[in-house]
Amino acid sequence: MSRLNRILFALIAFIASLPQVNAQVKPAIPINTAVENVQKYFSVYPVEKVHLHFDKPYYAVGDTLWFKTYLNTNLFNYASSKVAYVEVINGRDSLIQTMRIPLKNGGGFGQLVLDPQFYAQDNYRFRAYTKWMMNFDLDYYFNKVLTVGDAINKKLGAQVSFAPDGSRTKTTMQFRSKDGKLLAKRKLTWEANDGWDAFDKGKAETDEMGRVVLNLSNKEREKFKKGRIVVKLEDGETLVGNYPLANALWDADVQFFPEGGDLIAGLSKKVAFKAVESSGKGAKVKGKIIDSKKKEVATFADLGMGMGSFSMVPQPGETYKAVVSFENGTEKTFDLPAVVENKLNVIYVSQDAESINIGLVTNETYFKQIEGKPYYIFGQLNGHLVYAAQVSIKNSAVSIKVPLSELPNGIVQLTLISPDGQPLSERLVYVQPQQLIDIKISTDKPSYAKKDLVKLKLNLNNYLDSIPATYSVSVIDETKVPFNDDEERGIVSNMLVNSDLKGYVEKPNYYFNPKNENRLEALDALMMTQGFRRFDYKDLIQGKLPTVRYMPEEGIVISGTLRDNTGKLQNNAGLLLTIPGAAIKRDAYTDPQGRFIFDKLVFNDSLKATVNARSNPNYRSLVINMDPTEFPRIDDTNAYKSAAIYNIDENLSAYLDNSKKEFRTSTLIEEVVVTQKVESKQTSKDFSALSGLSMPEHRIDGSRLNGCNVLTMCLNTILTGITYDSNTLKYYITRNYNQGSRVPVQFFLNGMPIDENSLNSIQIPDIEGIEIFLRDDLGTVRNVYQNDGVVSIITKKEKKQPRMTMAQIEAMLPKSNVIDFNPLGYVKTRKFYVPKYSTAESKATSDYRTTVYWNPDVNVVKNGEVNLEFYNADGVGKYKVVVEGNDLGGNVGRQVYYYDVK
Repeated sequence: MSRLNRILFALIAFIASLPQVNAQVKPAIPINTAVENVQKYFSVYPVEKVHLHFDKPYYAVGDTLWFKTYLNTNLFNYASSKVAYVEVINGRDSLIQTMRIPLKNGGGFGQLVLDPQFYAQDNYRFRAYTKWMMNFDLDYYFNKVLTVGDAINKKLGAQVSFAPDGSRTKTTMQFRSKDGKLLAKRKLTWEANDGWDAFDKGKAETDEMGRVVLNLSNKEREKFKKGRIVVKLEDGETLVGNYPLANALWDADVQFFPEGGDLIAGLSKKVAFKAVESSGKGAKVKGKIIDSKKKEVATFADLGMGMGSFSMVPQPGETYKAVVSFENGTEKTFDLPAVVENKLNVIYVSQDAESINIGLVTNETYFKQIEGKPYYIFGQLNGHLVYAAQVSIKNSAVSIKVPLSELPNGIVQLTLISPDGQPLSERLVYVQPQQLIDIKISTDKPSYAKKDLVKLKLNLNNYLDSIPATYSVSVIDETKVPFNDDEERGIVSNMLVNSDLKGYVEKPNYYFNPKNENRLEALDALMMTQGFRRFDYKDLIQGKLPTVRYMPEEGIVISGTLRDNTGKLQNNAGLLLTIPGAAIKRDAYTDPQGRFIFDKLVFNDSLKATVNARSNPNYRSLVINMDPTEFPRIDDTNAYKSAAIYNIDENLSAYLDNSKKEFRTSTLIEEVVVTQKVESKQTSKDFSALSGLSMPEHRIDGSRLNGCNVLTMCLNTILTGITYDSNTLKYYITRNYNQGSRVPVQFFLNGMPIDENSLNSIQIPDIEGIEIFLRDDLGTVRNVYQNDGVVSIITKKEKKQPRMTMAQIEAMLPKSNVIDFNPLGYVKTRKFYVPKYSTAESKATSDYRTTVYWNPDVNVVKNGEVNLEFYNADGVGKYKVVVEGNDLGGNVGRQVYYYDVK
C-alpha cells in the first residue's frame, strides 16, 4: 500500500471511530448525523486548486509569456477536471483574453504573445480556475499580478511620486522621451479622473529636469482608489500618459483578531493584528494597548508584512484601545473588540510529530453555565474531514489532541460548533507532517562562460513512486530580471496556503524560506488574521448541500437544443458537427428534451466549427439554439492590486533596457519577396470621432458573429463587460450598472454614432470587428454624447466584386438549421526555442535572452534522474533555476538553484 493510500485509509478509519469526550448531555443533532452530513459534502464536493508557474516574474510588451498549469488532485477526487481556464485581466478589471488549457496527469501548459496591438504597459492579473471551481467562491481561484513594461512603443516615460500636503496631494512627475531624454520646458495639460468624470485638472510646464509638481485636491478621496491622472505633453507631437492614483493618498488600517474570535473577560488571550496601508501592503508598526484609564497593558511590534501578535488579560467591563505608530511618523488609535463574558473559544496550543494540541477555553463564570454541555469539534483540511469529536465541558479549559502524523500538508480549519449546529469559534493551524516532494538540482560545473553548454541534473523523489508526477523548469538571467523570491507565489505556498485563504497574501514564499528565522511565527499570525470560509458548517450539519451547476470537464463540449420554428422540441433528431481544421466529423442525436451534446472534443482555438441539422426530413423548419459558454464574472476588487508595480519605468529599468537591446539587435531573416498584398485591419482610431480613445479593452473579430441571425442576438452575450437591460432596451457598463448607474453605452458604426434601433440593420457578414471601450480617459466622446462607454462597430472596406450567382446569394442568407461559429478551443502550444552555440560563428551573434530555458513538460512515473541541456545567453552574473511540480496524490515541491556565468 502506498503512503498516500495509508494516509487516506487512516483518515477514513479515524472519522468512523467518532470519539466522544466525557459526553453526558445529548446534543440536538447526534454526532453521527453531524459527521455523516459534513462528510457527505466533502465526498460530493471535492476541492480543486489551480496553480500557474510562469517562466519570469514580469515581462515587456512583445515578449512571449510561458506558463505551466497545475491542478492539485488526490485519490478522493476520481473525476478531476481535465480542462483549466486562464484569463488575462488588465489593471482596469477588463478581460483581455481567455485561454483553455488541456490537463494531463495534473498538468498542462501554454504561452501568450504580448502583442503590442492588445497589450500596453500595465499590471495584468492572471486568473486560473476549472469549471468545477465555478460552483464555489471566486476568492479561491488562482490570482497573480504580472507587470508588463513597454520598451518599444511607449513614447512618454514618467516617474511619479506622491506626498501629502494638507488638503491636497503633492504629485511630482518627471518625464522622459522614448529614448530616455529628459523633456525639459514642455507645456502640458493634466486631468485627474475616476475613469470618466474629472475631479481636478490644470496646466503646467516642466522644469530643466523634466519635472513638474501638481497639487491634487483631496476632497473626493474615494475617487483616488480607481482614479488616474491623464497628462498630455507637447514635444513636437502630443504625448499622452495616464498613471494610477491608487497610492496617491496614504492611509492605514489596523485590525485586531483575538484567538478563537473573542476577548473573554479574565482569560489570558493571544491577539493577532494586521496593519495594512492604502496600497494594500502590510505596514511596519509598533504600539501599545491601553485601557479606559490609559494604563498600558501590552506592547507589540510587527514581525513583517504588518502582522504579529501579543497576549493580554482583558478585564470585565473594560474597554481597550491600541495606540499605533507607523514608520512615517504617523500615530493612530484603534479600538480593540469588546470584552465578552459568555463565550467558549478554540485555541491552538502547540504541535509535535504526533498531534496538534488545542484547547477549549472560557472563564469560570461562563463555565458554570455550560458545564457538562456537549459541543462538536470539526477539523477540515484540503476538502477532507480529518477530525470529528463530541466534547463535554468538564473544566474551564479542556485539552484535545488532534492526531497529526497521517495528515497531509496544509491548513487545518478547527471549528467549535454548538449542539444545534451553530459555529462558535474557529482557529486555522498550518501543519506539514509529510515531506514535500524532494527536488535536488545540480549542474555539471559550478560556473560557466557566456553561451556555454549547461548540463542540468534533476533528482526527483516524490515518495510515492507509483503515482505520476509532472514538473516545470525555468532558468532566467537574474541580473536582467532581479526579483525577491519571497515575493513569488510558488506552487508550495500557493497549494498549501494561498489557495485556502481569501484575499491577498503578501510575500507568500517568505513563509517557506528557511533563511527567514521568524517565518513560522509569521505564518501563525497569518493563520489568525486571514479569512477562510469555503462553506457554511451550519447548513452542512443540517444536511443542506449547495446546488452544483458545473461538473468537472473531461474535454471541450459543444451542446444546444433543437426545435422547429413553432418552438416544439425535437426528439431523436440527428445533427452533424464538423471542424475541418481539426479533422473532426461527429454526429449526435437529441434526447426527449431536444438536447444534443458533442463532448470530449479536442481542437485548437480559432478553428471554425459547423453544426448541421439538414439530415432530418423536416430540416427546413428546424432551429438550432447553441448553449452559450458561461464564464465567471470579473471580480472588481482591489485585493490583488496590492501586488501591482507602480513607476514601472523605474522599477523594471534593467529589464526594459535589455528589452530595447533585444529588439534592436534581433536576428534579421533572409530577404523575402512579398507577392500578395496584406490588408491591415481597421481600428476605431481610423475614425476622427474616436481617435481620442485609448486602446480598446476588448476587440471581437467579425468571424465570431457567424452564428448570429441578427446582430443583437449575439451582442447581448458577447459584449464583455457590458450588460443589456431588456426594460430600457439599452446597453450599460456592467460594473457601473450594478452600482445603480443608468448612463448607456454609445454605439458607433465606422465612426458615426448610431442608436440601438439601428443595430439589426447592420449586415453581420460585413462586420470586420467590434471594439469595446469601457473608459474614456480624455473625455473626447463622453463630453459630446454624455455616454458611459463606447462600442465601435467596424465594417469591411467595400471591394468591387463580380456579379453574384444565385447560389452565392443563397449561401449568404442566414440559416437556422446550420450554425457556423468559432468555439474557444485549446491554446495552441509552441515549443520553447533553445539555440545551439556549438560553433564560433554561432557564438558571434548577440543573445539578450532573459529566459534562458523553459521546459513545462517534465514527467516522471518513478523516482529517478532527469538530465536536461541548454546554452547560456550573453548575460553574466547569477542564473536562477526554478523547478516546481506536483503528483496525482496531491503532493507538491519547489526548489531554487543558482549558478554563475562569468
